[in-house]
Amino acid sequence: MSPVPTGRLFRTDTGVDLVLTRMFRAPAEDVWASLTEPERTARWFGPWEGQAAPGRSVKVQLAFEDGAPWMDIRIESCEPPRLLDLSSVDESGTWRTELRLSDVDGGTELRFVHHLESTEGVGDVGPGWEYYLDLLVGSREGAAPVRFEDYYPAQKPYYEGLAAT
Repeated sequence: MSPVPTGRLFRTDTGVDLVLTRMFRAPAEDVWASLTEPERTARWFGPWEGQAAPGRSVKVQLAFEDGAPWMDIRIESCEPPRLLDLSSVDESGTWRTELRLSDVDGGTELRFVHHLESTEGVGDVGPGWEYYLDLLVGSREGAAPVRFEDYYPAQKPYYEGLAAT
């Protein structure tokens, strides 16, 4: 069965926000640990090293990318267990992301926001975040890792359609 894309686009004064959400039957503190503790991020994104604090950068290994490269990610803001605001720069440009946790119906909702300057390339970016967030869900449930090939290019038309509206 192919995963169903869930992302939405919202126009902002500075561009477009790509927003994806996931629900967890766990307290925010436990979900926060999955987002911030290196041994737990290693299960779905990659391990990281360094002194984590607002205004500082850590090195993160992209464990599920070809060659498992390392990159610097700057912590713009951190308000445990509710908000993690990050930025990074690579060959594609600057990436600004927010991970927001809130209590919903006895569980925790993760609202993942990728701040984009435009909708250009959202057909490539959206499926990637769907994949990583489903890896997060699976890592918490003890499930086998999902396959990127199930997300891309299958979800690309969905995200390009969002960009066209």
